[in-house]
Amino acid sequence: MSDAPRTNHPIWEADSTHPAEAEAIRTALRQVVDPELGMSIIELSLVRELKIDSEQVHLKMILTTPFCPYGPAMMEMTRSKAAEASGGKPVVMELAMDTWDPSMMEEGAGAAWGF
Repeated sequence: MSDAPRTNHPIWEADSTHPAEAEAIRTALRQVVDPELGMSIIELSLVRELKIDSEQVHLKMILTTPFCPYGPAMMEMTRSKAAEASGGKPVVMELAMDTWDPSMMEEGAGAAWGF
């Protein structure tokens, strides 16, 4: 495996602008699990963007498949966990249409799948 940076792995704006809050949200979102894959949305790198300002949290998410039957429930749980972790700020959710690929998973997360 190459040591080159993975281009599909998201770098959240909030990691540099609000690092403590971004880490709290990342930790909370590890509780949101894709029921078909049994892995968290963080392990799967489904949260592609996180921006935080003084008034709200903006979160961009993708799904593992375009018509994921669990998509609405996972997005609502994601919104709820992000709001809770941010101290109750409103969370604006955006569903991106980017195509998910196993190469997007966190380092080591795909070991059980042979990746």
